[in-house]
Amino acid sequence: MSERHERLYELVRAATVHLLPAGGKDGPLWGSGFFVAPGWVVTAAHVLRRHLAADRDAVFRVRGEGIDAEARLAEWLITDPHRPKVPLAEDLALVRLTGDPDEHPHECVWLTDRAARNSGALKACGYFPGPPEAHFRMVDAVVNGQEDTHGLIIKPDVEFTGGMSGGPLLDPETGAVVGLIKSRRTDKDGGKAVAIGALRRFGETYRTVMAAHDRWHGQEPMSESGDNWIDLQGGPPAEHGAVWTPRDRRTALALLAALPPPPDEPTVRIIAKEARSGTVWVGGTPELRTWRDGHGLLYEGSTPLDPLTFLRYLTLVEAHARTRDAGSPALVDWIAQRLRRDGRRHLHALVKDAALPEGLEPPARNDGPDRVVIPYPGPGEGPVVALVLDPVIGARPVRFFWQIWYDDGDGLPELHETDGSVHGYRPDELVQALRLPLGGLLESKDRHGHPVPLEVALPVDHFDTAVHRWRFDDIAQLNDPGHLGARRRVVLRALERRGEPDNLWTERWHGMTAGRRFQGWRMPPSGAVDGTGYRRAERDRIPMMCRPAGQGIGRVAMNHALAGGHGVALWYIGSHPERGCLPECDTLHARVEKFLETLGSLDELPDRLRHVRQDISEQRADSDWAEPLALLFDDPRRPLPGEETEPVDAPL
Repeated sequence: MSERHERLYELVRAATVHLLPAGGKDGPLWGSGFFVAPGWVVTAAHVLRRHLAADRDAVFRVRGEGIDAEARLAEWLITDPHRPKVPLAEDLALVRLTGDPDEHPHECVWLTDRAARNSGALKACGYFPGPPEAHFRMVDAVVNGQEDTHGLIIKPDVEFTGGMSGGPLLDPETGAVVGLIKSRRTDKDGGKAVAIGALRRFGETYRTVMAAHDRWHGQEPMSESGDNWIDLQGGPPAEHGAVWTPRDRRTALALLAALPPPPDEPTVRIIAKEARSGTVWVGGTPELRTWRDGHGLLYEGSTPLDPLTFLRYLTLVEAHARTRDAGSPALVDWIAQRLRRDGRRHLHALVKDAALPEGLEPPARNDGPDRVVIPYPGPGEGPVVALVLDPVIGARPVRFFWQIWYDDGDGLPELHETDGSVHGYRPDELVQALRLPLGGLLESKDRHGHPVPLEVALPVDHFDTAVHRWRFDDIAQLNDPGHLGARRRVVLRALERRGEPDNLWTERWHGMTAGRRFQGWRMPPSGAVDGTGYRRAERDRIPMMCRPAGQGIGRVAMNHALAGGHGVALWYIGSHPERGCLPECDTLHARVEKFLETLGSLDELPDRLRHVRQDISEQRADSDWAEPLALLFDDPRRPLPGEETEPVDAPL
């Protein structure tokens, strides 16, 4: 063991603690944890659940080298406390010392900024019970697999003792904590761990904790031995400033922690990609809650990219803050100082000339009565989330399997999450089933002032599903319309069109996107039962139906419209006589006609409809006419992913 490793292990030991019952006397050891910021301890949620089931606010003790203090649970990721086992992705808890953290000075681990899950040789740390008292232990561990989104598998030649759950996993080469121990395996050696990137699921609390972590380390704290984490971290030697060193990283992250947090995840992703000159990192994009997380995208494996890439990223982040009256002269000065240490003068323009990508400029102020209309993105023009609902064949009543796809606008859509149920879900169960996977994805991909649009693919028989009325929040914020259709552009797509588009559909779409004025076209048209009228309709005509589209005459008409190449249509999902129209139908068609006159291009239609739905949610007068309207907006340039498997039958 090298001297550097020995000194690093002493810092890990000083930051690792164990959790005990409250009171002056020693009690049974609950499990382990570790300090990540002043007053903040990370542990496994299952370590606390059994003891805090009756009272989540109960006080307990945190004890380690030089510290014995009271603490409370701040937050955990458990969604169902009554589940027999805590899933890997939920087995995290944040603990907060009671009182002033300055009263209990302590060491804090260094957390990796990379969300990529580690593999290979690590050190597993934690406490195990006495007698007479708990003892710290560190054992070799090798991660040789992954599980779910955040899980790490530790190969079965490591023996964990009881009490080590919640302790840190240290990468001795990079000198960073990359995970925490979840559990040992039953009746065998080895175990499971949670990657430290799962902390990002704490959202706003994660931002608070990581800012405190980076500020603390940025002050170059020294242990009693005179060591600090950064000086003991490994990495290639710096030559002429051409290596991004641990000291560079510490200073940069401390300066980023002093800035206001990013407004949304897409902003971090866009700036990180721009810093990499358009190249994309390997693997999926993790949750990006902080500017620190964007810094973590500037690696290849565990090796940091060229320092100019990092300085370019810092320059772009500072520019983003400065354009919003929150610039950092300290960050600007440090970038200039660090650039002077880099001898490659001919490349400095990569940093000095960096400019914010289009779309990240400050939002335009709109003090007038008209709202800003957000055009619907075409291929390569912005992100879109798609929910594909497949009916379970043979199920009565109807049930659906779901898939969630995400298209970031840079390439092909990626499957984000798929239904893992056996029987699918009834229509009335879908909102609850999709609350976390779909609601979470939408929230994470929303940009400030630019909520990501949602496309819902359904068979025509189910076109009257009121997806625009769904809401994923139990309680909406004050003055915040909670329904999907009032928050974002929500459109329907025809599941029958999955795969390659036909010529009629493509040609009509191109004709409509070239137009600037549109008229309503009453559907079904008189004398067009055979579908001829649908194919011959002018390109500026948007079909409008004052009856449901999933049954009776309405379903026949919608099928004809799809076969005739129509990619845009509006219809009324409320009740309607099977034959003949009511006087209210003429009024509805007149209102739609007036509404369509507001369009300057086809891509304005979904957001114009969202504005009306927002008016309804805010109870503005004279808007209720549009509440039962559904919108088909089916772009053949971005077809739905094709089926990869045969239809799934209903389980017996």
